[in-house]
Amino acid sequence: MIQMAEDAKNNPPHFTNAGFDIVAIAASAGGLTAQIKVLSTLPAEFPAAIAIVQHISPEHPSFMAEILSRRTDITVKQAQEGDDLSPGTAYIAPPNRHLLVNDDGTLSLSQSKLVHFLRPSADLLFESVAATYKERAIAIVLTGTGSDGAMGVEAIKKMGGTVIVQDLKTAEFSGMPSAAIQTGNVDFILPLDEISRVLVSLVMGKCN
Repeated sequence: MIQMAEDAKNNPPHFTNAGFDIVAIAASAGGLTAQIKVLSTLPAEFPAAIAIVQHISPEHPSFMAEILSRRTDITVKQAQEGDDLSPGTAYIAPPNRHLLVNDDGTLSLSQSKLVHFLRPSADLLFESVAATYKERAIAIVLTGTGSDGAMGVEAIKKMGGTVIVQDLKTAEFSGMPSAAIQTGNVDFILPLDEISRVLVSLVMGKCN
């Protein structure tokens, strides 16, 4: 059982003009292409922070931040210990490190044990986000093999957050989306092309 603090004593900062403060994204196989699709159409003034877990080889450096930075107007960086969450910025978990959101709105990196044979773990990210941001959190599960993220999705919903999952028809690999959907805790099941539009609507209130 994954254990995270469930009632943070400190309140994390809320961002101005944001319906939600943080968007946590999980992906595995096929995830880079999917994330480019989601992030590339976000406006530079997107008012929430984004935290990303992408399953990649722990033996090699990641160039995801550089690749995504060239395809989106928001800021993208590899997360570092102690980073303060900022609106319009996406933080990517480094290889072989769990990415956690603390109750003061900072980030922690951990080399604690593998979760379902994985590090970084989407479940750990989602559970930390749920405990910290509660109803002001959005979790997104994109293409990938396995079931990482499903336990975290349940935590997000339990704390009042919102869950978006890529539909199985547009997911290159359906394992992670399918596992999330099967929890019964999903608010939106969307084709990849529609996720960014709905995300902007939820966070910025630009459409109904």
